[in-house]
Amino acid sequence: MGEATSSEPLPTTLRAGLILGLAVAAWSFVMGLTGWFRHPSLWILAWLVVPAQIAILLWTLRDLAPTAGYGRQVWNGVSVSLLGSMLVYGASLLFTSVVFPHYFRDLEGLGRQIMAKQGLNPAQIEAAVRAQAPMQTPRGAAMASAIGTVVTGVLTSTIAALWLRRK
Repeated sequence: MGEATSSEPLPTTLRAGLILGLAVAAWSFVMGLTGWFRHPSLWILAWLVVPAQIAILLWTLRDLAPTAGYGRQVWNGVSVSLLGSMLVYGASLLFTSVVFPHYFRDLEGLGRQIMAKQGLNPAQIEAAVRAQAPMQTPRGAAMASAIGTVVTGVLTSTIAALWLRRK
């Protein structure tokens, strides 16, 4: 009987999904371990995961273009993003529940400082904090991150597949 060899490479979409999920998770932990998420001027760096995802999807879709038409290209990108989003969800739960259990309290304090500097009065600040509270939980943040990963994947794949499909 034929034995499976361990030298067979992972399928491109699986490999890219793993890379995507691990890259986003790694960047989240960099933001946490450096404390950058606590600084208003550095918080924008958290959004670097978006161009990273776009780059990973473009790399993947370009690699798959010779064998895929438009619909297949979109599906490839969405598949990569779905797999990545599962890893992003788990990493986010780990990040906010275990490694940085005070993450949301730190963010709330930072948000209060920023809003006060913007001139909001205490009642406005309290209203804003209450409005944000439902998403300031490990599950809420993890779900928002996973959904963001999928939405970015759908949009990127839909647009990129126009240029990177089989001619």
